[in-house]
Amino acid sequence: MSWTANDIPEQRGRTAVVTGANSGIGFETVRELARTGASVVMACRSTDRGEQAARKIRSDVSDADLRLEACDLGNLESIRAFTERLADDEIDVLVNNAGVMAIPRSETEDGFETQFGVNHLGHFALTGLLLESLGIDEAGKSRIVTVSSGMHERGEIDFEDLHHETSYDPWDAYAQSKLANVLFAYELERRLLTADANAESVAVHPGYADTRLQSRGPEQRGQPLRKAVMWALNAVIAQSAERGALPTLYAATAPDVEGGAYYGPDGVANMRGSPERQASSDRSYDRETARRLWDRSSEATGVTYELPEPEPKG
Repeated sequence: MSWTANDIPEQRGRTAVVTGANSGIGFETVRELARTGASVVMACRSTDRGEQAARKIRSDVSDADLRLEACDLGNLESIRAFTERLADDEIDVLVNNAGVMAIPRSETEDGFETQFGVNHLGHFALTGLLLESLGIDEAGKSRIVTVSSGMHERGEIDFEDLHHETSYDPWDAYAQSKLANVLFAYELERRLLTADANAESVAVHPGYADTRLQSRGPEQRGQPLRKAVMWALNAVIAQSAERGALPTLYAATAPDVEGGAYYGPDGVANMRGSPERQASSDRSYDRETARRLWDRSSEATGVTYELPEPEPKG
């Protein structure tokens, strides 16, 4: 039987943090979590767009318990300020959702290539700084859900040129950042297990969902024809953002979710459908690559996790 948003367990008494909460998968995730009773912190780069999104959600869910907070995943200072404002909160679910896709090369406030900086390094820093609030040493198991993409299968981690300073292809950079998401989710799970922590880390992908992400790259590159093609593909092939959010919602709430797993749609080419457990790319299971990426990410962001490094696999 297909899993839908109607199968989300009661979330009253639980607190969730969702990045990129004002549109697309993030917006739908917030709406459904609020509908089922969760208190949701909407982490948005633009508080104006966040306010608009919150009003829309409240028009659908009259008793929605929402809290809007500014958080720019491309700015470590903004991330630190955000986590400091949440320092006294108890968080049950963190959804690392915000992202950018196939945009012209640019850099974040901290000098990182934007796709790698926002999609991976920003969430690496955010998660590490929220570990205490996630109560990993307390009763009750918290969940960390990191949203990747089927494009991670194309990705490779180029440790010699992580920020694509030598050469830049927008899709290659996107694929690298999405592979980094899966590697991070798996390595985090290994470290949580080694620490016997009360938390689990899960990776997901939405399939092909109709969100604003597809048009931003062509818009920024000044390619109106490609933008029109993306709109047409969305209309013909893509599932709705509401359906695309189901793997995220499943990973965040379903009782049978397993840490270290990867969930996505069960339809043709895993582009649409109901959430199921799947296998990610062979590269995503490379423990040495994951360890190196973790070390480089910690060095770049200055964020150190109080978690032991897992023993090498024998």
